[in-house]
Amino acid sequence: MADIVPFCAIRPTRDKVSLVATRSYLSYSNETLVEKLNNNPFTFLHIINPEFSENKVAKNRDEKFRMVKDKFNEFKNNGVFISENKPLFYIYQKVNNYGKTFNGIIGAASVKDYISGKIKKHEATIEKREKLFKEYLNKTCFNAEPVLLTYPNQQQIDKIISNYISKRAEYEFSTTNKSVHKLWLVTDSIDIKTIQESFKKIDALYIADGHHRFASSALLYEENKSDNSSNKKYCMSYLIGEDQLNIINYNRLIKDLNGLSEEEFIEQLAENFNIRKENSTVQPKNENEIGLYISGQWYLISYKQEKYNLIESKVDQLSPSILFNHILNPILGINDARNDNRLSYFDGTYPTSKLQNKIDNKLFSAAFILKTIAVDSLIEIANNEQTMPPKSTFVQPKLRSGMLIYNLE
Repeated sequence: MADIVPFCAIRPTRDKVSLVATRSYLSYSNETLVEKLNNNPFTFLHIINPEFSENKVAKNRDEKFRMVKDKFNEFKNNGVFISENKPLFYIYQKVNNYGKTFNGIIGAASVKDYISGKIKKHEATIEKREKLFKEYLNKTCFNAEPVLLTYPNQQQIDKIISNYISKRAEYEFSTTNKSVHKLWLVTDSIDIKTIQESFKKIDALYIADGHHRFASSALLYEENKSDNSSNKKYCMSYLIGEDQLNIINYNRLIKDLNGLSEEEFIEQLAENFNIRKENSTVQPKNENEIGLYISGQWYLISYKQEKYNLIESKVDQLSPSILFNHILNPILGINDARNDNRLSYFDGTYPTSKLQNKIDNKLFSAAFILKTIAVDSLIEIANNEQTMPPKSTFVQPKLRSGMLIYNLE
């Protein structure tokens, strides 16, 4: 029984939404970030990076968070944002540059459901990051990027979404990466009630992206339990059906072979893997397969079937685990897959040809191409209360910051 409620969003005016909404701050290079800040006075990047426009460096974290809140209030006072006068759901559609369409509902998901395990996770979180973002939420009092949740498709919800997307959207804009964004306001009280009742029929929701955001919201809630009217009881979320979710693989590049020659490395691989030379880029089809590019040669390496059949854990059967447990850790000396600077990650949208060029230009020693993890595997792992290795999945859709803002006050 999932508790999903409407909320009073703070959102950009229709004429400014395309200028305000932005990709994640961390996704921009320094050069592009400066260009955006210099040339767009309405970008949400000014709010999360207030030091730039204020020409001031914050003395500490608390001052930085205060500056963020002040800049947000400045945008509101200048009429860039409006505040909804009643709680609504929002239907959001994103069409990627390659034509993939995502339709879902933005609402507020219960933090209690996360704590009790009704909202399930498949990724381990880092306590330091949880606490940092909790302090950010506590000081700024807003959340500008929803967590991505998925659920078993519900016919009634699908029907409501289909009805709204046939009408003119409140927001409709394109971004420079050639994606199209549309947003509809669910104002009909019957539709709002139907959405809530439909989610109550669902036993579990699954975090697809945004584990740290939800974990931080849970920490914030725990500190404010006595405030029964608090918005901190909920976390802004974008909910899409399981058939809408798009999971892409994460590939790995390694700086060196841990002192081994190429021949020694291949020889050690052969103890646990079947190795086959390929004439072109390798895209693994099975969980025990990994593509390898080294010294101008592609290989398909597959964990030997008799060994693979002995693996009982679903997590350990996935290619990211096989790579770490049987190559990166024992052969290449990678002990911490999150923090070792010899290891770099590139999501599957990054062209394989560019990964190959990095090897050819001696920037890295080897590239590992992994198989995409299926949605049902993600759900099975979450149901079993297991967690995947870091950077196992690159989940789409990726959402814009600042298009809808959840008020925590």
